[in-house]
Amino acid sequence: MTTAAAYPDSRPAVVLLHSSMSSRSQWAALMSAHERDYRFIALDLLGYGKAPFPDAAMLASFSLAHEVEAVQAALAAHLAPHETFHLIGHSYGGATALRLARTAPGRVRSLAVFEPVAFHLLDDSEPGRAEVGAVIAAIEAAATPEQATRSFIDYWNGPGAFDAMPAPVRERFTAQVAKVRLDFTALLGEPATLHDMAAIGVPALVLSGRAGPASTRAVVTRLAAALPNATSAQTPGGHMAPITHAADVNRELAAFLATVA
Repeated sequence: MTTAAAYPDSRPAVVLLHSSMSSRSQWAALMSAHERDYRFIALDLLGYGKAPFPDAAMLASFSLAHEVEAVQAALAAHLAPHETFHLIGHSYGGATALRLARTAPGRVRSLAVFEPVAFHLLDDSEPGRAEVGAVIAAIEAAATPEQATRSFIDYWNGPGAFDAMPAPVRERFTAQVAKVRLDFTALLGEPATLHDMAAIGVPALVLSGRAGPASTRAVVTRLAAALPNATSAQTPGGHMAPITHAADVNRELAAFLATVA
């Protein structure tokens, strides 16, 4: 792969945030296909990839603010203090991106999210909120980390998905379920409402998979209506389409970047 130094520094910066139980490597195909046009900065969120697990001081009240602070600290190694960037996030990374875009409006030039799990935007009475609540309850009630991981993986990928994985993959995911619990704590504790989303005035793209679950479909519908400068689109696949249907999702992302960068 050609190094970034071979290209002009004027390439627009694009920050990429991955889903829970994933890592920055999920964006490899997007980066490889479009590195001539953009300076991609793919980050590992706390507890995933090479990023450290949240420190002990955070555990009692882990929040999206903690996650965003870690993102901003990581960006300091790649960007000048006030340099602007385009922002893309998937699932938990999408919810983190919403927090970052809202709290650092002067730096984010555009926002693209794929099924952000911003469940704090749903009323308690909504079926989608109840659906994800049942998943959280199953994770918390699980007798073992493996059972908790099975509940999480099967919700997003379909019944039997976890057991169908090779043993090393199951073990790797199971080792990350403690961070998943913190992710849910952060999501449900986020104070931002749909009204607050109006503060994100940059061009935005809200993507979803045609086979996504009710919980994220509800979030996507309400978010797309709340963002003042948003368009929406669907791709083949479900919630994990940025990985399972990467070509389709990346096509939408590249087309969006071409209009805003």
